[in-house]
Amino acid sequence: MTWDHFAYLSQQDDIEAIPLPWGYVSGWIDRLSTKVFALEIERALAEEQGDKDRAKVLRKQIVEIQKAYRRHATKQIPVRCFPFAVTDFCSLPSPHWLGLQVDFELLTPWYSKDDRIFHVMDNAVRKDRVFGVPIMAASSWKGMLRWACRMQAGLLAFLEAGKSFEKEWRDPDWILHLFGNEKGEEKDFHQGALIFYPTWFNKISFEVINPHRRATRAGRQPIYYEVVPGQRVKKNQDGSEEEVEGAKGTLWLLYAPWPGMKPKPKPADVLPKLLEAIEALLITYGISAKRTVGWGTAEIIAWRAFHKEHGTETESQRENLWQKIQNWLPEGGTP
Repeated sequence: MTWDHFAYLSQQDDIEAIPLPWGYVSGWIDRLSTKVFALEIERALAEEQGDKDRAKVLRKQIVEIQKAYRRHATKQIPVRCFPFAVTDFCSLPSPHWLGLQVDFELLTPWYSKDDRIFHVMDNAVRKDRVFGVPIMAASSWKGMLRWACRMQAGLLAFLEAGKSFEKEWRDPDWILHLFGNEKGEEKDFHQGALIFYPTWFNKISFEVINPHRRATRAGRQPIYYEVVPGQRVKKNQDGSEEEVEGAKGTLWLLYAPWPGMKPKPKPADVLPKLLEAIEALLITYGISAKRTVGWGTAEIIAWRAFHKEHGTETESQRENLWQKIQNWLPEGGTP
């Protein structure tokens, strides 16, 4: 009997017996990946030596391991293992600060490549190394939301006019106020007023891309992507169809301007544009890698705002929320 959890997991051969989500952060997944890579090397050597039968057998073993992993990975991650609460926006220290929470449900799959070097799947979704659940990093939210704000500020028309983003584009003051300067900026470098938090998801599924040969119009080797699922229609064994909900997530933002920050626009000039950019990002642009094929779009379920003195407001529509909170922050904008 071993008392080391990771040693225990690394000794397990039965994929179906590994508990989730702990298996994703353990030596078990590394051991499984090592098996697959060893078989791949052996298969490549067999092909180089002309032993096609041996190569076919090894390829079959690899496929069976990956199939077993996909069956196991699609199990629902237990709610008790899920880090729902990120922060308590009900205890903000300053009346100049505003907490924002946007609850959404994915309509199309979400994907971000995992940073694990070795994995049993070629395209594993990114997972939190502590909780073992799929995660969208705070830095990803910042980059995508900055881009959405730039689109609100006219970036598309700027590029269509043939101008250079690197040489000629300058962020307007309200974007600099929210996000700060880009890395590498030497003049008046400062951080923005927004603080971002990661988003966790509690479902995993798989999408298949099957490239076809132009000459034969036949599929080649299918490519599997481990994703967080969006809404989909499931076919039951009796032939009936069932609509399955997409994974749900939450965007947490803290608007926390610091004393003396510049530029210093009024909150009433900045926050409506921010809310519009959030809505456009989730509903129109998408928050996933492979956004160009429509991945990562979502339906917004609820908008929530938190303030030290005014409490909490919840609305289903962005415009209704802004109507209620537009006078919450002092006119000065910063402490």
